[in-house]
Amino acid sequence: MHEEGIPPGWSYNPATWGQRLPIVGLAVVGVCIATYLALFQLHVVTNVWDPFFGNGSKQILTSKTSNILPIPDAALGAIGYLLDAVTGAVGGTRRWRTMPWIVILFGMAVGPLGFVSILLVVLQPVVYDSWCTLCLCSALISIIMIGPAMDEMLASLQYMKRVKNSDVSAWKAFWGYKSVQDKVK
Repeated sequence: MHEEGIPPGWSYNPATWGQRLPIVGLAVVGVCIATYLALFQLHVVTNVWDPFFGNGSKQILTSKTSNILPIPDAALGAIGYLLDAVTGAVGGTRRWRTMPWIVILFGMAVGPLGFVSILLVVLQPVVYDSWCTLCLCSALISIIMIGPAMDEMLASLQYMKRVKNSDVSAWKAFWGYKSVQDKVK
């Protein structure tokens, strides 16, 4: 099983293209949505499309929460989704072992973005008594991406634990040195 890229103790490989391409595709859709919303927040686009909540999107996208940082929250979302897409696409089907650094970066990019999205969705009705359709779509995308990304990150973290227990260089293993991979089962 190890030869097929399946981590020890797993029944499947969390780094296959079938596992990762849907995440990358969702991230690209997320980039598009967040970029559109950021263009509104940056006053490049004068109106924001919302088929369900009327001016709710404008209220959410111009709120104090969305502008708490020097750049609009949607722009940060677009950057986050772009990072998700790039880190999801880099590497082969054994990257949980050959590139732990990219898998852990991938998980760290996907996970927090999903949790921030949940927080922002909760704030919409509680603080602003409004909803934003595209914001909800973006949050749903973030949440859907968490599970598959965390699977692959868990495989890499388990590999790194085996590295530590094998008394070989965790630093070299983290960066994917082949000499370390050959020593760790």
